[in-house]
Amino acid sequence: MDTLTRLETTIAQRREADPSQSYVASLHAKGLPQIARKLGEEGVEASIAALSGSDEELVGEAADILFHLMVALNARDIGFADVLAELDRREGVSGIAEKASRDAKED
Repeated sequence: MDTLTRLETTIAQRREADPSQSYVASLHAKGLPQIARKLGEEGVEASIAALSGSDEELVGEAADILFHLMVALNARDIGFADVLAELDRREGVSGIAEKASRDAKED
């Protein structure tokens, strides 16, 4: 079992735990808006670390983003396998072409 699969399992187990004993449970108790806000904060912190932080700071912030993304996916009952399947679907497709196909669907 890889690291992200183990993390997904741990997050699912802790979702229903006592919020005073589990950070994951405390985020879920506050609801999806708080989970999304925390994910956004981590994204900003990672951006700052990418521009002006050390390699270690960026690695730490990247880990925080992945963790909070996994919590958000769990809150929406979306499995990480769905994200991996989307990445597989996009493999070999130009990023420019892939974005254009998404933009065309929105019109």
